[in-house]
Amino acid sequence: MNSNLNKRFWEVDSLRGLAIVMMVVFHFIFDLNYFGIYSFNIYSGFLWWFARITASMFIFVVGVSLSLSYTRTTLSKYHLTEKELFLKYLNRGLKIFSYGLLITAATWIFIGDGFIVFGILHFIGIAIILEYVFIKRKYLNLFVGMLFIAAGIFLMGFRFDFYGLLWLGFIPSNFYSVDYFPLLPWLGIVSLGLFLGNTLYEKYVRQFKLPDLSNNLIVKISSFLGKHSLLIYLIHQPIIIILLYLLGLIDISYFFNTI
Repeated sequence: MNSNLNKRFWEVDSLRGLAIVMMVVFHFIFDLNYFGIYSFNIYSGFLWWFARITASMFIFVVGVSLSLSYTRTTLSKYHLTEKELFLKYLNRGLKIFSYGLLITAATWIFIGDGFIVFGILHFIGIAIILEYVFIKRKYLNLFVGMLFIAAGIFLMGFRFDFYGLLWLGFIPSNFYSVDYFPLLPWLGIVSLGLFLGNTLYEKYVRQFKLPDLSNNLIVKISSFLGKHSLLIYLIHQPIIIILLYLLGLIDISYFFNTI
């Protein structure tokens, strides 16, 4: 077995860590606005772009990581069959999707209107399963990635009188959710991540020169956060809300009034 398969690429972990920090920052700003503590314009301008750049970075790394994971698995001494490989990613996707369902339940109970129907964890879970079809491809991912993004942008200009395809990108009239990531266009960002992952890390070898910054303190911290991004995502909102409560900025009874 190639000894390089045991290593991680610090730049991927670090980029994921930066994205999760940006996500926490935006959610903190969102909460300040949501609870009426301080008014921010999060629906246009800088913060609107900041949120989408953050999400794009995070989802792009999902694609890169899928590529790396698949390559490492297929090159390892454990020769899995195609069925076993698919089940590996099916289980991973369903696990993350199940976390999304827990968040759906929690937001439905505690915030009511605007609860999360198909948020980023729902999306990532389904994307991991669906992208298995393209996981070995290179230029096909580039093509379908741009196609998915174009289709999603096109659909954003319309509203529909049904909810059944909300997960795909058919946005119902008067629909509102505090976290909404339909497959179109976001699946295209995963595909682009797969394309670059398969191109820049072919055979689990970095195909470009990069100074070794893995021992840099900032890189170490961001890489650590990147390795634990799912846990951070799951716990950061409760921590922010508890912090705001302890500072006397919100009344915790707000949540119980919605039940």
